[in-house]
Amino acid sequence: MESLLALTSLDGRYKGATEELREIFSEYALIKRRVYVEIQWFKFLGLELKLFELSKETAASIDKITENFNVEDAAAAKDIEKTTNHDVKAVEYFLKERFDRLG
Repeated sequence: MESLLALTSLDGRYKGATEELREIFSEYALIKRRVYVEIQWFKFLGLELKLFELSKETAASIDKITENFNVEDAAAAKDIEKTTNHDVKAVEYFLKERFDRLG
């Protein structure tokens, strides 16, 4: 019955064969990649262009946001998106919250 409610055969009858692709093509994967890109951009601005002070130690701490990113983090970004109505802006706010936790 579950496969009858699937949006496509990929998440229905072929779910088992395509499960590994979720880490690449799911909305979770998209949000995770956006978080990664925003962090890399932030580090580039701070470490390479020196537009603001950013130590290598702080940059390493920020990298852990991506390394430890999980489904709950993606859900937090989606909750923010309900307010912003913009997925990329939601990722920015998500990162701001995580940066604030780092101090």
